[in-house]
Amino acid sequence: MKNFYLTTTLPYVNAEPHIGFALEIIQADVIARYHKLLGEEVIFNTGTDEHGLKIYRKAIELGVELQKYCDEYAAKFDALKQALNLSYTHFIRTTDPHHLKAAQEFWLRCEKNGDIYKKNYKVKYCVGCELEKTDSELVDDKCPVHPNLNIELIEEENYFFKFSKFQKPLLELYKKNPKFVIPANRQLEIKNFVEKGLEDFSISRLKEKMPWGIPVPNDADHVMYVWFDALINYISTLGWPEDENNFNNFWPGIQVAGKDNLRQQSAMWQAMLLSAGLPTSKQIFIHGFITSEGQKMSKSFGNVVEPYKIVDKYGTDATRYFLLGGLPSYEDGDFSIERFEEFYTAHLVNGVGNLSSRILTMIEKYSESKIPAQIADNKYQLTEFWASYDKFINEYRFESIVELVNSLVGQLDGMISTEKPWEKAKKGEDISGLLYQLAEGLRHIAVALLPIIPETAEKILKQLGTEDTSRDWGKLEEGGIIKKGVILFPRLEK
Repeated sequence: MKNFYLTTTLPYVNAEPHIGFALEIIQADVIARYHKLLGEEVIFNTGTDEHGLKIYRKAIELGVELQKYCDEYAAKFDALKQALNLSYTHFIRTTDPHHLKAAQEFWLRCEKNGDIYKKNYKVKYCVGCELEKTDSELVDDKCPVHPNLNIELIEEENYFFKFSKFQKPLLELYKKNPKFVIPANRQLEIKNFVEKGLEDFSISRLKEKMPWGIPVPNDADHVMYVWFDALINYISTLGWPEDENNFNNFWPGIQVAGKDNLRQQSAMWQAMLLSAGLPTSKQIFIHGFITSEGQKMSKSFGNVVEPYKIVDKYGTDATRYFLLGGLPSYEDGDFSIERFEEFYTAHLVNGVGNLSSRILTMIEKYSESKIPAQIADNKYQLTEFWASYDKFINEYRFESIVELVNSLVGQLDGMISTEKPWEKAKKGEDISGLLYQLAEGLRHIAVALLPIIPETAEKILKQLGTEDTSRDWGKLEEGGIIKKGVILFPRLEK
């Protein structure tokens, strides 16, 4: 059995889960479910990032014990598994004892290879990004990603990682793997960043100023800088370094991240892996941000969309379908309730839901609720459909996958409108072949939807009286009993 490993980034536990992370983890879930359907052994990792200055300050501000604060928020992120119907196998927390030991071992390996040293430094720092900032990266002395936060000046003695040493190896990595980062413009962006030269970055903080972190090995005065610690979760979750067998079976893997994580995922983490003598990642998919009615989502603007509220009102599959099909995969996309409801009505109520009801109703009425005799004829060009489906998934073009499925829904609807089976039945014509084509076409739609909206896909298969998820034509057996059931997607009340 082929092994497949996939991971999201780990969200900070300094705020409630937001729609941007819901997008990322749903995209990752589609990839994981797809590979599982191919018969592969899948490890799908997510979790929470629980160290650093932001979290330390937030817990202090609320007067809550640090670990208790992290526990409460980690539970809120883990609850997304049920709310969004996610299939992740691993949920790692950076406060896990095993992760702590793995991070310290990783540090020691980099140190042994001469890539960690100590020096005094002075730097401008964005607490929101947990990153150092150069003057050229600032706009009016503010971080463009977190303009509501003041840039802080840090002046202290820290440990540093020799990032500058890895300029050439990183450029070779990108050259050897032209699709290492998808989409292509993000690979070009990181390549251009590395070509300009790399500066060593701080990987520790003085414990007396910021005690909430993993202790630096052999130095009780320092804790690890949050990025150095958090990135190691991608391998500590596999049992590294003790479980070499599991690590070797699944690493390297694929990482899914937002565009604000490009530098950390595709340059910093890769340099760290090279330093520790470990294989670099297999591939990194970078998605865009979600804006809210044209504006960047921000608590200060009061326009943050909470996924739990959307799921409570519209349902899990409706939420998944819009995030995957109603927003661009590679660039920023806008969320508004109006766009969400339009997409829901057009593609779920009037699309998948209506088509399923029409086909099942006709089989119920004209074929005594039984699947008619099989026919070999396939009018839907499904070989081309599945080739495009695979291509889009492997390119992480989720909106194209949804568009492809919607086009097949349209084909079947068009066939019903053209053939008018109710008129043929009224004339006494045999419509069993037509009904079989429609039912088998619906089965293929359900199979295609299994990674996208799994609950709905499973309902459709159950309604068709089958568990067959094959891509071959003609898998519905003659005489199988259909079960119409309840409407899949109710219309919205005005």
